[in-house]
Amino acid sequence: MRRKLVVGNWKMNGDLVRNRELLRTLSARVPDDVDCAVCVPFPYLAQAREHLSGASIALGAQDVCEFAEGAYTGEVSAAMLADFGCRYTIVGHSERRSMFGDDSTRVGRKALAAMRAGLVPILCVGESLEEHSAGRTEAVLRGQLDAVAEIVGASSLSRLVIAYEPVWAIGTGQAASPAQVQGVLSFVRGWLADRTSEAGDVRILYGGSVKPESAGPLFGLPDSDGGLIGAASLIAAQFLGICEAASVATQDNVRQFEGLK
Repeated sequence: MRRKLVVGNWKMNGDLVRNRELLRTLSARVPDDVDCAVCVPFPYLAQAREHLSGASIALGAQDVCEFAEGAYTGEVSAAMLADFGCRYTIVGHSERRSMFGDDSTRVGRKALAAMRAGLVPILCVGESLEEHSAGRTEAVLRGQLDAVAEIVGASSLSRLVIAYEPVWAIGTGQAASPAQVQGVLSFVRGWLADRTSEAGDVRILYGGSVKPESAGPLFGLPDSDGGLIGAASLIAAQFLGICEAASVATQDNVRQFEGLK
């Protein structure tokens, strides 16, 4: 079975004092049957590495440069992130796509750069409200996924984590229903299966206004492997509640698996 993964995306939030308390609380209380990670702003990577040392929480970044090194003022390379002990980096978040011009080709190059440095790219895909309303969800996701696959190659798809984040549900408080989410996750799993024999090993996450009370039904879906969490990852009680929901879903999956033997 795939282990559940819960990733906190702090976005452009935090300060040294608040970070310290949040990281200390999370480090002491995350369930041990769930993989957890926090993707922090670049200036706080060193602080997070210090406080997560020995903890069962992995460190991640929120973006990465597509280039390995050179005259790219303001950018941060994958090798630099690895040097700080990062395990993950987010690529293709909707905010990077819409606000900072990251098209799917650039996202693919960022994913490739991350892989070459030994990082796991968390590839975000998702549709806008207009695209969702027009029934174009699968077409939009297929285009985003195809662009990345063309660059990283089919043999490397199993090294991705894919996060479905409907743009219309990010930070709006309007989460997609479990049935809607499962439909999209199943589509993504099928897309993977058409390209790699390891489709069953790829973790697919959901992100979009996930809260402790909504996490359980979402994480219990057949193709759901956890969540990419935004605002709730900044509040220890909420993030831990979401991690606990992932743990409960894991235990349920174990019982179902044992029942099939």
